Parts: sequence; structure tokens; C-alpha cells
Amino acid sequence: MPLTDAQCRAAKPAAKVQKLSDARGLFLQISPGGSKLWRMNYRFDGKQRTAAFGSYPEVSLASARMNAAELKDKLALGVDPAWKEGAAEAPNKTFKDAARAWFNAREAQWVSGYAARIWFRLDADVFPKIGAKDVSTITSAEILALLRVIEDRNALEMAKRVRQTISLVFRYAVANGWALQDPAAPLAGAMKSAPRQQHRAALKEDQLNDFFAALATYSGDRATALGLKIIAHTFVRTAELRLATWNELDGDTWRIPAGRMKMRKEHIVPLSPQVQTMFAELHDLAGNLPFVLPGQSGRKPVSENTLIYGLYRLGYHSRASVHGFRATASTILNESGLWRADAIERQLAHVPANEVRSAYNAALYLEERKKMMNWYSDFLDKKERIKSKSKSQPMIKKSDTDLSDLLS
Repeated sequence: MPLTDAQCRAAKPAAKVQKLSDARGLFLQISPGGSKLWRMNYRFDGKQRTAAFGSYPEVSLASARMNAAELKDKLALGVDPAWKEGAAEAPNKTFKDAARAWFNAREAQWVSGYAARIWFRLDADVFPKIGAKDVSTITSAEILALLRVIEDRNALEMAKRVRQTISLVFRYAVANGWALQDPAAPLAGAMKSAPRQQHRAALKEDQLNDFFAALATYSGDRATALGLKIIAHTFVRTAELRLATWNELDGDTWRIPAGRMKMRKEHIVPLSPQVQTMFAELHDLAGNLPFVLPGQSGRKPVSENTLIYGLYRLGYHSRASVHGFRATASTILNESGLWRADAIERQLAHVPANEVRSAYNAALYLEERKKMMNWYSDFLDKKERIKSKSKSQPMIKKSDTDLSDLLS
């Protein structure tokens, strides 16, 4: 339990040194001679150290706690608490030291996959060249040389991203007094231009009829067909469905946890009656397995490429992408004129760039979004039925059949 001021005052010396522990690793050390000293153990650069905050009662319990909190803040930023402001110079840092401190300070705001990619790029392409160098002595020429190696692999976009990451590390180092400037900043204009980026292929409204007709006769795994149809109706990202577990679903609501979202914010997906039926069939297929779309082992989700390979099997190689269903839905919903743009953007899990509120309300516009998602499923149903009618097949009412009939 945390110390109280009364305990500090009442503490008496003994034959051996005593330690009265407080929060944050802070403790009051009482020597046999009667002195009471504030101390705190911590680790920096893999070494055990002890900080001294003065003696009690000259330094009160409250002041000692403030000192401990400041030390913790420095550690979180990768700053050596032993370095005092006003000293001749900050302790030397290698580029890898600075990169690790920057990475640790930012990692909490990233999804795990993105964080892993950032560190992999540094570890593979940057650290072997400049990782061991003093961050304050690295030149623009040294950075450009390693970027040229990446460009020579024809990885032009990767080289651009690596330069941006290196620049962020240097800016962090400058802020902490480890370097005087960012030598990567002037290199933006020296990078080779990447070819114009091709947007992921997306179906247009008049192509949906043929798509659902092809999906109805899909000869591959039934779960893959259902997964593609759920993506079309809910326009979530591939990973959001691929890694979904059954405990995220509750009736007409699917709550995707923050850790799996690109923006690290919980996302609510209202489920139309049609989508609920699709999930019900998937549950029958999955049995007691944890993932909505289980892989071959059963205990892991399907691979990242399962759904896109399903599109290829349908004959949509280069004509459509799984991510493209988001663009399709956005276009149709916006052009309908029925729904506010803010509601559409929230359902796409987009957070405006100028949004400064720290709290993200996952339920914002939720009632409107529920109506919108039901409307969109009905809209796609009409597209599916139009194709069926053009083949002189009888119109089928959802209330008179099950999902397998609708997909046949």
C-alpha cells in the first residue's frame, strides 16, 4: 500500500537499513543512523540504477512522488533520467537507441501489424548501415546511400516510407537533445518518383448483378462465398472479418475491438437481417470453432489471401478487390442522397483528419447507420433478384426460403 506522511514521520531507525515502499517504485530508505532518504530503482539501457530525491522531511512525500512521476515520464520517452538539464551535452545515442526510444513512445497508438512492419523496415534496411552510428553525426549522404539501395530493388514506395520513418526518428532525437538536425528531411526531393498508384479495383453499381449471379454458383468453399457476401453487405476491411470471433456478435450488432481497427478505435457494424442470416449459416459451418472464418487447422483464421483468391475463382482477377467493396458502398450510399456523409464515413470507420477529440464515439450516428445498413442490404438484394429475373427465374421472397435458396 502507498505510504502516508504519518508513517514516514513515525519510522524509527533499526540495526539494519529499512525500506518503506510507496507507489511507482519509490521508497524511503532509513539508515541505522536515523537519516531518511528518498530513493527509486529503475532500469535504463538494460542497467539497474538508483535515483536519489533528497531526504525526508526536507523533501515531502508529495514532492518525492512528483519526482518519481517525472522520472517515469523520462523513461517512457527514452531519456536518461541521470542526464541533468544544463549539463555540457546530452549522453551519446546511436541511431538504433534513438529509433528504439521513438518506437516505444509511439507503439501504443499503432495496430500490432503496422508496428511490426515499421520495426522490420528499420531492422532490415537501416540498422545495418547506420544503426551503430552516433545519431548526432549521421549525414544526409549516408542516409541517401541506404535509400538508393532500396530504390535499386525497385521498391520506390518502400524507400519513400523508410525516409519518412528515419526523419521521424531524427525529429525525436532533436527534441531530446541527442541530435541537432534532421538530415533525412532535405532528401524528400532527391527520391525517385514512384509510378502513379493504381487504386484497388471496385465494382460499379451496374456490375453488381453479374457479381452476385457468379457468387450464387461459386464452386469453392461455402464459407468463402459467405465471407465475400458479408464483405459486400457490411464493407468492412478484410482483416476485420477474417479475424472476427463469435463473441463479437450480439444479435443485430457486431462490435469490432479497437485492436483490430486501423484507427485503433472500437467500431460498431449494425447487421441487417440478411447479414444476420449469413452469419447464422457460417456458425453452422464453423461449429464450436472460435473464428467466424476458420482456417484449415480450425484454431486459426483463414489466410489473408483466401477472400481475394475467392474473387479470382469467380473470374474477377484485376476486375475487383475485396477492399473495393468499400468504395462501391461509399459511392452508392453517397449518390443515393438518403444519408448524411458523416454517417457514411463513420460506417466506413473513417476518422476525419481534423478531428481533435480524444474520445471516439463508436455509436455516433448509430440509429441512422442501422437504417442505412438495412437499406443497403435491401439494395443489394434487388441487384441479386434483378439478375435472377432476367433469367426468367421466379421471384423469391426472403421470408419463404433460407439463405441457400437465395444464393442458388
